[in-house]
Amino acid sequence: MTLLTFQKNASGSRDAEETDPVAQSPAGPDPFGPHSLTTADLAHLLFDRQDRGRVHEPWRKLIGTEAFSRRRDLAPLARTELSYDRLQLVNAAVDNPESLASDPARLAALHEWTGFVDSGLCTLSSIHYNLFLGSILDHDGYGRNLSDFTTLRRTGTFLCTELAHGNDAAALETTATFDPSTGGFVLHTPTPGARKFMPNTSLTGGPKSAVVAARLIVDGEDRGVFLFLTPLSDERGHLPGVEVRALPERAGSPVDHCLTSFDQVRLDRGALLEAEHGQLAPDGTLDSNVGNRRKRFLRSIGRVTTGKLCMSAAAVGASRTALAIAVRHAHLRHISGPRAGERIPLVAHRSHHGRLLNALAQTYAMTFLHREAVTRWTEHTAADRDDAERLVAVAKGWITWQARDVMTECRERCGAQGLFAVNALAGLQADNEGTITAEGDNLVIWVKAAAEMVLGHRTDQAEKTETSATDGDLDDVDFLRGLLAAAESLWRARARVALREGPSGNPVARWNGASEAALTMVAAHAETRAADALRAAAEQAADPTARFLLDGLCRLFLLRRIRQHTGDLLAEGHLTVRHVRELPQAVDAVIAALAPHMTTLVEAFDIPDEVLSDIPLANGSSIVEDAALLPALAG
Repeated sequence: MTLLTFQKNASGSRDAEETDPVAQSPAGPDPFGPHSLTTADLAHLLFDRQDRGRVHEPWRKLIGTEAFSRRRDLAPLARTELSYDRLQLVNAAVDNPESLASDPARLAALHEWTGFVDSGLCTLSSIHYNLFLGSILDHDGYGRNLSDFTTLRRTGTFLCTELAHGNDAAALETTATFDPSTGGFVLHTPTPGARKFMPNTSLTGGPKSAVVAARLIVDGEDRGVFLFLTPLSDERGHLPGVEVRALPERAGSPVDHCLTSFDQVRLDRGALLEAEHGQLAPDGTLDSNVGNRRKRFLRSIGRVTTGKLCMSAAAVGASRTALAIAVRHAHLRHISGPRAGERIPLVAHRSHHGRLLNALAQTYAMTFLHREAVTRWTEHTAADRDDAERLVAVAKGWITWQARDVMTECRERCGAQGLFAVNALAGLQADNEGTITAEGDNLVIWVKAAAEMVLGHRTDQAEKTETSATDGDLDDVDFLRGLLAAAESLWRARARVALREGPSGNPVARWNGASEAALTMVAAHAETRAADALRAAAEQAADPTARFLLDGLCRLFLLRRIRQHTGDLLAEGHLTVRHVRELPQAVDAVIAALAPHMTTLVEAFDIPDEVLSDIPLANGSSIVEDAALLPALAG
């Protein structure tokens, strides 16, 4: 077990240090001890510094209450009902739901803290506050009475994706036909493939309304996709013309996924959500500042960008929780040592703690990249909107994919007990699959980003790689960062060559030839941005030990990423043979330096004790002891 001790540094202040995990064993009922100065500084940096109290603390406190304790005895429907009940608690904790929907940082933090205790609640919150309420506010919402939705007398849902139109949602078929005799619209699902394929339109959770993406038809002409505020149900059931069919249970936390269709449902004039990209005159004339239908569609569903930030936030919160469980288990679980009768913790082995440290480096990088993406999107202007939107998309794909790797590593390091639901890890894994697909399938949004970067985006990395490879040192973070940036530039150049030399007259074939190189470029770009964010945090650390740990995590992160590019970097003169030979030893040295500090690194995640106390693996108990609390099976 790692124990915290205090030692004076050169300046005379006390820094938290940890003794060698190999030499220690658990001691006392609370082996993880109180927070240290180092832990406090790390947490300060991780959770938005001075903004921590406003952005994070309300949600952290909420999930630590009794209402959010783990319920292990509930059937899927009951779990879904519990998520709706907790949505009411979230709403009660919010002073102004409209303000929450308009604040990407607070909205993302809601997902970051609730996602690992109740992923179903996370889904409901994302839909109600961001996609539903946020879409209304982004159009003409401030001219509407939204009290039914801000008080949750009616829950909001968002219906865009159709059964036959997922990644090509711009081709959706649902229609809203303008009726000049009434000034209203007729909402209709023309084919089985046009049924809306999204949660959460069932009667569970009470009356609901939806923002429905539909093709506006005026005088037989398609004017593009717009959003329509549509009541779905009341206290008596679904409204006439609204047909909802429950879908089978999916992997992960249960939510009421349904197919929803409309049979000539009449809507009044106020159903159309209007903004500068589309305003309809009484005679059916459409006034728009957007030149084509595709751009109108993208403007209508603009809330998916904030949704990407929310999905990334859920992934980083779940990754930190998985690591907190796995690192605690690594210290608390003892196995046979090299001498007869000796017992040592799992964490003593490099094969065990090395993998968890790699995951820690990933997760710190993920968290700080997410913070950068939130800041860029919150502060963007019209001039840099495209760049900010691309960063959000790239970060979402990279973070949620990295979260899958982190959670898989954590689950494996906990052995068979990690497979049981009571230990949370398997559930976190399954729930993360939803974040990978939600708000834009990762591969699709990366393909879009790749095309933009190959054709127009210029990397600013070349001037940062001027140092000769022979002068570079693998302990130098600047040198390592330059290597990763050089890899990004190499793959961009390859993609451009492949695109230029592809068959003329066949754009699909040309892109096929360039796509793999372009996607590798996007990955290197995401990793470079993540390393930059992690390094910036290290430079802002006030505590020397916190700075040392963040610098070490950044070096470990970069060394691991560079390893997959060594052949290219060597061939292009960015690395020498000496570097390639020294790389494994450099990785091992960083891991050895960080290993005694694993507990400090996960304590900084500040996960409420109430959450971890419900998880046997995090407390040195087992599912056998936990099962003793459950009724015995009959027979």
